[in-house]
Amino acid sequence: MTATTAADAAARQRSITFLNIAHGFDHYVLLIYPTVVIGLEAVYGRPYSELIALSSAAFVAFGLFSLPAGWLADRWSRRNMMVAFYLGCGLSMIAVALAPNLIVLSAAMFAIGIFAAIYHPVGMAMLIEASGAKGRTLAFNGVCGNLGVSLAAGISGALAWWISWRAAFYVPAAFMIVTGIVYLKMTPDDRHHASKRQSKPAVPLTAKLMAMLFGLFLVIALSAGLVFNVLTIALPKIVDEGMVKDVPLVLVGSVATAVLLCGALAQLAIGRLVERFSPHYLFAVVTGLGFIGNFWASYAEGFSLMIALAIAIAAIYAQVTVNDIILARYTADAWRGRVYAVRYFTLFISSGIAIGMIALLHKTGGFGLVLGANAAVALVMFLTTLALTAMVVNIESRHALQPAE
Repeated sequence: MTATTAADAAARQRSITFLNIAHGFDHYVLLIYPTVVIGLEAVYGRPYSELIALSSAAFVAFGLFSLPAGWLADRWSRRNMMVAFYLGCGLSMIAVALAPNLIVLSAAMFAIGIFAAIYHPVGMAMLIEASGAKGRTLAFNGVCGNLGVSLAAGISGALAWWISWRAAFYVPAAFMIVTGIVYLKMTPDDRHHASKRQSKPAVPLTAKLMAMLFGLFLVIALSAGLVFNVLTIALPKIVDEGMVKDVPLVLVGSVATAVLLCGALAQLAIGRLVERFSPHYLFAVVTGLGFIGNFWASYAEGFSLMIALAIAIAAIYAQVTVNDIILARYTADAWRGRVYAVRYFTLFISSGIAIGMIALLHKTGGFGLVLGANAAVALVMFLTTLALTAMVVNIESRHALQPAE
């Protein structure tokens, strides 16, 4: 019995390790192009506003295909879907690197989005199942995703500067394919688990409360997606224009990476705080800080701009951990993949809107206008979080009284 328990614990830890690696890759692959696109202005003779719009194919697919990914994982195999994530993303990046023109490049970017869409609805369901929704485990997984975002700017900029923009896709593609093969060999098939998963959430809800709660989560997901994508997609260009104008791309990527690392520190901190304080209160605090950071960034310049962006980035990443913990408490494992699919569909489909928003507003009024609009969206997210917090407090108080009744 002890040997079996130890083997199960080792298998869970191994699964969590691969999920952490996958989260880093998931965000990394989508943010290679927004960094190298700065250098492509000279290659193709097109303005930034036109070239950045090409990445919308990947981001739209990233949101759209999370729905079938979550459904298929719950009905078939979460492990096999993660294998498809690793291998599919790797092969799609090779296709981008081999693309002879911008049309083929856009199609290959769309393929990256399809396979990248697998991780969040599938990987988060697997992580919660393996970890029991522990705050530190979810926070560290969030840090891994943040590192993917952070390293994408620095590494992609360096590879594009030292070798070529195509190398920025070739190198991570090789790593993903190798990791996917290792993952396939080291993790067992889980198709037989689909019918055994729990069908009841930790806190049961009436249909009305469930609809209201889920509606608030959708508003938060949409607004968080807009804030997140505007910040992460535009950050290299914001740094280029707002602090280090006319310097090598490798330095732009490095400064952007330093700002994004603040998100990793915030998630490590929130992972510990969520074990000491109620997550719904922390949720309201971090979204409030997110509004402050975005609003400050809309008129700041130079070093102050970097501080404001660091606050905004830290807040948008910290809210992901507490959001996942709250949502896990109100969803059953048997259909958690589909619930996360809907959430991440809403969250990431906003990336297409974010790209259009960046292109239009940057052309009209520069990044001051882009960040001002982002601050308005962050305010909507904060106000919705306050409403969610009030509802959760009411639900939890009723749930606590049930044993006495």
